[in-house]
Amino acid sequence: MKQLIALILLVGFFSACSDKPEKDNPKVAFYYWKTVFKLTENEKKALTENGTQRMYVRYFDVGLKGKEAVPISPVTFAEKPGDYEIIPVVYIKNEVMLEPTVKLQELAENINRYIGQMNTKNKIAWSEIQVDCDWTLNSKDRYLKFVTLLKSVSAKKMSATIRLHQVKYFNKTGIPDVDKGVLMYYNMGTIAADNQNSIYDREIAKRYLKSLKKFPLQLDVALPIYAWGIHIRDHKVIKLISKMDAALLEKDPHFKRTDEMYFQVVKSVIRNGNYFKEGDQVKIEAITKADLKTMAEDMSDNLAKRPDEIILYDLDTFNLTIYNDDQKFFKKVAGWF
Repeated sequence: MKQLIALILLVGFFSACSDKPEKDNPKVAFYYWKTVFKLTENEKKALTENGTQRMYVRYFDVGLKGKEAVPISPVTFAEKPGDYEIIPVVYIKNEVMLEPTVKLQELAENINRYIGQMNTKNKIAWSEIQVDCDWTLNSKDRYLKFVTLLKSVSAKKMSATIRLHQVKYFNKTGIPDVDKGVLMYYNMGTIAADNQNSIYDREIAKRYLKSLKKFPLQLDVALPIYAWGIHIRDHKVIKLISKMDAALLEKDPHFKRTDEMYFQVVKSVIRNGNYFKEGDQVKIEAITKADLKTMAEDMSDNLAKRPDEIILYDLDTFNLTIYNDDQKFFKKVAGWF
């Protein structure tokens, strides 16, 4: 009996030691990726329930018009962000970095000025800029120089998104001069008619996990909570349709589920401006709660340091639907790191 009691106490001790205090868990943040900033009640609830204090708001894209870098689709603030800390995110198309006539100093100054004008207009304080760019070996030198220039011009903290391949091959792809990176743990595969989930594939992720400990930059983590549909005709992808999930198609008699990921169009129909022809297929790619748990556990075993923040992509009532019965779920995800 004494041995049994001792064993129970020992198990309890190690269980207690393995529990991480909630206050030490990574903070939960969200990306906001719409062109109009206006929170729905469901979005506000998700922010409140998960103790979110910070949102990463896409301010604008930067692309080319001719050979000139120009802002594209800037966000409009239909309401004030209130007490939330707003981090401006600028998505820069790689074509901009590949265009040798684009002057990087001027680009950095223009981006910083435009963010400042938007924040002044909307009375938003800012302490950080995040740059999102899927740079390549051909654009590496110019991109890394640009990030350094923007950091100097803005005199703000800087963060940058980092893809998995940029972690594994950082000696070749380079590391931007930023205060932290944000590992984008999604969009791992190719959008295709096959049965692979291009948003998240654990087998693909495993090829990169062991590299995380060697990456010399502090990493926070961005996780996906979105779903989309891939419209297939004659075994070829003809369109990617955002905000589409299995629940929508299961209620529609024009579609019939054929397996876990696929629906067959049994009768031609137009839905939300998309024409689905009889015989077409729709492949649904989505992220489950189990997927998020697996992601967190896999990364927690491999990251060099526990992340300070988990950022969910992205805050949208449609994406939150499957979490409505458990609004604090994202705090649980953070606790798994």
